[in-house]
Amino acid sequence: MSSLSTLLSSFDVERGLELPDDWRQGRTAYGGILTALAVAAAMTTYSGQMPPLRSVQVTFIGPAVGQLEFRPQVLREGKSVVNVGVDVIAEGALAARLALVFGRSRDSAIAHDFGPLPAVPGPEACREFNMSGMPFAPAFTRNFVMRPAGGAQPISGATHPELLIWMRHVDASGVDPAVALVAMADALPPAAFTSFTAAAPISSINWSFDMLEPVPVGEWFLLRSFSEHARDGYSSQDMQVWNAQGQLLLRGRQSVAVFA
Repeated sequence: MSSLSTLLSSFDVERGLELPDDWRQGRTAYGGILTALAVAAAMTTYSGQMPPLRSVQVTFIGPAVGQLEFRPQVLREGKSVVNVGVDVIAEGALAARLALVFGRSRDSAIAHDFGPLPAVPGPEACREFNMSGMPFAPAFTRNFVMRPAGGAQPISGATHPELLIWMRHVDASGVDPAVALVAMADALPPAAFTSFTAAAPISSINWSFDMLEPVPVGEWFLLRSFSEHARDGYSSQDMQVWNAQGQLLLRGRQSVAVFA
């Protein structure tokens, strides 16, 4: 198995890479690793010290198969903010387009946080769940340790489509903490999958998120995904990530295509 640490240590932006099978989701790349590699490409090719990652918008356009090419471009750099665009090319076609915002910290009298950790047991009190052993599980799930903390189970016919799972990387040693968090943050099945009564295809269309802590430290992270609206074959879901110390690190949105 090629862990995140192994994958990032050999990643060369100029050469690109062909993802190993254990980072795939069906025939395409897992969206979290595609996004994390694009962030790493932007950080690696920037001349100077890149500010902390603040916001990301991703549109998944086509299958990310074969040799992947990453094309980062600084769109604008101001006093505080660096805007970077990254196109991901797969076999000559556009697979994903990303807009990344990196921002330097500024002194501010405004500070508040209304994203408390849900009332769930800690990771040490939750039993491990072998997601990769499930018939519907994509290959990339082998790179994570998962412990359900509440919510519903996939394909359970749930009327409250929410997933709450503690998660950590099998190995992310030496990886930038922000890149490691991005690689993990899309690892849950879409929340609408809990409302299914039988396995059926489901696919992410886009993903946008804000990074709320410049250095997202921690080993275990609580991931939450909730499908707020589903109709006509599409689901809109809300997503958050906390560390075990109760800090809200990431807040996002995602549109998902539902084939059930």
